[in-house]
Amino acid sequence: MTMAPVLYIVIPCYNEQEVLPVTAPLFLGKLNSLSEAGKISPDSRVLFVNDGSRDNTWDIICGLSGQDPHYLGISQSRNRGHQNAVLAGLLEARDRCDITISIDCDGQDDIDAMDRMVDCYLEGYDVVYGVRSSRETDSFFKRFTAQSFYKLLSAMGAEVVYNHADYRLMSARVLQEFANFHEVNLYLRGLVPLVGFKSTTVSYSRAERIAGESHYPLKKMLGLAVDGITSLSVKPLRLITSFGALVALISFIGCLWALITAICGKAVPGWASMTCIVCFVSGVQLVSLGIIGEYIGKIYLETKQRPRYIISARTENWDTEK
Repeated sequence: MTMAPVLYIVIPCYNEQEVLPVTAPLFLGKLNSLSEAGKISPDSRVLFVNDGSRDNTWDIICGLSGQDPHYLGISQSRNRGHQNAVLAGLLEARDRCDITISIDCDGQDDIDAMDRMVDCYLEGYDVVYGVRSSRETDSFFKRFTAQSFYKLLSAMGAEVVYNHADYRLMSARVLQEFANFHEVNLYLRGLVPLVGFKSTTVSYSRAERIAGESHYPLKKMLGLAVDGITSLSVKPLRLITSFGALVALISFIGCLWALITAICGKAVPGWASMTCIVCFVSGVQLVSLGIIGEYIGKIYLETKQRPRYIISARTENWDTEK
């Protein structure tokens, strides 16, 4: 008889003191229901990853772990960002479980989709992506920018799952291989498909945030978008080359035209055309240098090989669960 898999639900937390007391019982309830149904082992756990919160998030996590052994927690030494927090939880859990499901703490992702994710795993899938069926809860601006971003990533040659964030199931053997990816500039949504293995998707509806405020403003979303494109594709550099060749061709034609006009004695001095040409070429050069600089900056950070996360504290029941 095959033993039920051990599941770790990995939940990154940053300043979540308002929503954590509300959603933590929901995660535990889902864990218990899956265990009672025989789909997962009773040894399954809910793992919170404190991402250097400045409020009482870590104290709440410690309190939860003291109330119920199914709650575990680790705390990063400082705020490292959502992607690093998810990575920390996944890599810390990989030797303790058979499968992980990463999900945000805010209660927006439908936890009932976990049932179908586990079913897919039991059917032989190693990666199950949670995909939003619609974006009705998003504003028009966020919906438009998100959909445009996914299309842009695909156009750039990056392999991504449309409308998928970081709600996914991964098996332990996928995590073991994923640990061999040593990128410092993380974009998990694009890295996970590169690992391979048999995968599928599960659709779900995303709700409004249960409590608290979103910690992903426009600035962070844009930063994540830049990381996603520059970490997964070199096509922007090739576009610069193509565009540079086009500008050079146009400039060459312009030079021929100017030369022929001068020879024919029809040249009329004018600063406007010259100013436009100089401004245009200068703008192209600055944008191109900016894109190249973004890649050089990524290379600079990668060569330092700094740790992607540092765990400064663990809940008291961490070692007893080993």
